[in-house]
Amino acid sequence: MRWFILFLALMTTSFVHAEMAVLGEVEDEQGTLNPSEMTLSKSLQKTSRGEVNMVICSQGYMMTKSGNHDAARVLFEECAKQGWTGTMTWMSYMDTNGFGSKENPEAAAEWDRKAAEAGDIIGKFNYGLNLLRGHGVEQNLDLGKHYIDEAAKGGFKDAIRLKNSDYDPNEVTPDADNWRYEKRVF
Repeated sequence: MRWFILFLALMTTSFVHAEMAVLGEVEDEQGTLNPSEMTLSKSLQKTSRGEVNMVICSQGYMMTKSGNHDAARVLFEECAKQGWTGTMTWMSYMDTNGFGSKENPEAAAEWDRKAAEAGDIIGKFNYGLNLLRGHGVEQNLDLGKHYIDEAAKGGFKDAIRLKNSDYDPNEVTPDADNWRYEKRVF
């Protein structure tokens, strides 16, 4: 019976701490429950001070997937400014799809170019595709093939497939996106 009373006391204490954690941090002799340094709002505070790292930059992915595109943009832009190339490719994705702003193929291509020039394999691949299609940039088949080749040399499988298909973008992108890359006449 004593073990049951002890178990119940421990469960009640844990429940109270869990309920308090909803309101904020709870610290006791065993540590901190719900530490604020791991929250998205704390990451955004650090981002506003220019304090970013790989963990903070990766949280933009969660923000984007949860629909919080404005916050993701703030985080990704600061991380990109500090050279985190993965966030540059995410900014391109957001600008391509109009997440947190209107679709902007020029801005998307510029983010891909920056990532490519910084050595990012995904940036090279994406910028190469932009150049092959003339999406957001003036079409330049030779330069597009160059960037695709660079991504293929880096072992990026989609770039290898694209190169082996004689640079046919339909090899690596679904037909559903072809409307996006057509020249629009207004």
